Amino acid sequence: MSKPSLIQDFERAGQGHVFSFYNELSSEAQKQLLDEAGEIDLGEIDRLTRTLLAKDAATGVDLTDLAPAPYERRPENGGDAKAWKDAKAAGEAALRAGRVAAFTVAGGQGTRLGYDGPKGTFPVTPIKQKTLFQVFAEKVRAAGVRYGKPLHWFIMTSNMNHEATEAFFKEHNYFGLVASHVHFFRQGRMPAVTPEGKILLETKGSIAMSPDGHGGSLRALDRSGALDLMEKEGIDILSYFQVDNPLVRGIDPTFIGWHVLRGSEMSSKMVPKAYAGEKVGHFCTQHGKSVVIEYSDLPKALQEEIDPTTGALRYIAGSIAIHILDTKFIRRMARGDNSLPFHRADKKIPTVDAVGNPVKPEKANGVKFEMFVFDALPFSNNPVVIETRREDDFSPVKNAEGLDSPKTCRDDQVRQFVRWFKANGASVATDESGLPAFAVEVSPLFGYDEDSFADAWKRLDPKPAIKDGLYLE
Repeated sequence: MSKPSLIQDFERAGQGHVFSFYNELSSEAQKQLLDEAGEIDLGEIDRLTRTLLAKDAATGVDLTDLAPAPYERRPENGGDAKAWKDAKAAGEAALRAGRVAAFTVAGGQGTRLGYDGPKGTFPVTPIKQKTLFQVFAEKVRAAGVRYGKPLHWFIMTSNMNHEATEAFFKEHNYFGLVASHVHFFRQGRMPAVTPEGKILLETKGSIAMSPDGHGGSLRALDRSGALDLMEKEGIDILSYFQVDNPLVRGIDPTFIGWHVLRGSEMSSKMVPKAYAGEKVGHFCTQHGKSVVIEYSDLPKALQEEIDPTTGALRYIAGSIAIHILDTKFIRRMARGDNSLPFHRADKKIPTVDAVGNPVKPEKANGVKFEMFVFDALPFSNNPVVIETRREDDFSPVKNAEGLDSPKTCRDDQVRQFVRWFKANGASVATDESGLPAFAVEVSPLFGYDEDSFADAWKRLDPKPAIKDGLYLE
């Protein structure tokens, strides 16, 4: 689109102020501003202004007809052992048929960890200090070997870290993966607006743009051509996980099998909440549909409600952002009438005033729009939620210290490795939490889950001494 027509479009939409300082900019800065403006769907901004920003727009969350969602319990917790066995066999068949790909949402930086760079390049393992990306790459690679079908891996970056992420993979030769099977694409962005819907400038020559939320991953998959590639490759199952969780079983045959056998369009893992107020979403049903209610939106009384039959929390199914999605469902959600809804978030947004002077607000002065991937659940056919053990699937790295920190994550990795050793007959002294007095590490290339570890361990002769610094690859 040429410069005049784009500016005219903004003027017709009542957003002409975006180009107020255009004539003061260098040609390079003008191009950048035009590129940013070209990302914006003015019709979408108008619709969001009328729906989310209108004075009579609905506020709060509808909690009518809300109930805890059913989920498939693990066999040791009363679930159907045969159903779990059948699911595993179905998932393994799907992997051998090449129907599955991995998908990592990796647009964030390591800022909260005090780390300068893409979060995926942050080191997390206890001995080798492998990065998050290397851990996932080795899991994807090992699963491809195990099932005789190399997997494709799709990685959603952001404008902020795209180049650095691609360079990191090239520098490390894609960690042994075939480069043509690793696909990077950028997350979409949305402009911040005033409470009246006027697009905010961050500087004279740049728009206040921000990522459109993890739900934006669905339309980014469509717009980037990733879904077309999957269709060409015969991939119809996408395993979704976030970059900050190295414990995740990104390729879990049993989970895949539940998805396949149920004819599900979107499947999810849950962990029983550790305590009533744990900051995770809650799997619920509402008006006959599956939904996730954020912890901040579920009243304290409901969070703490006890099931009289079990004595456990009634709203116990916590969401840990691990999903499997049908690729046709993703395409449907990325387009058409049932595309994901946006949410508003009132924020303090640095901007410029009418004459171009910088303004750093002391209170919220604008609105950001974002989508959540779990909002796709109500639109999916036959959604299934399965129980997983926290220690098998969830230990994110979010904070520099304390809960969900590099230390807690490293400890959880060591605990997992030790559980595998013990399950295969080895003796390891641990404290009450299952942590030994020393560090060990198992490469996903040796074993990336209980089964693959057990198979590799059986082949070892003699068995190594389990002591400080042991590393198996």
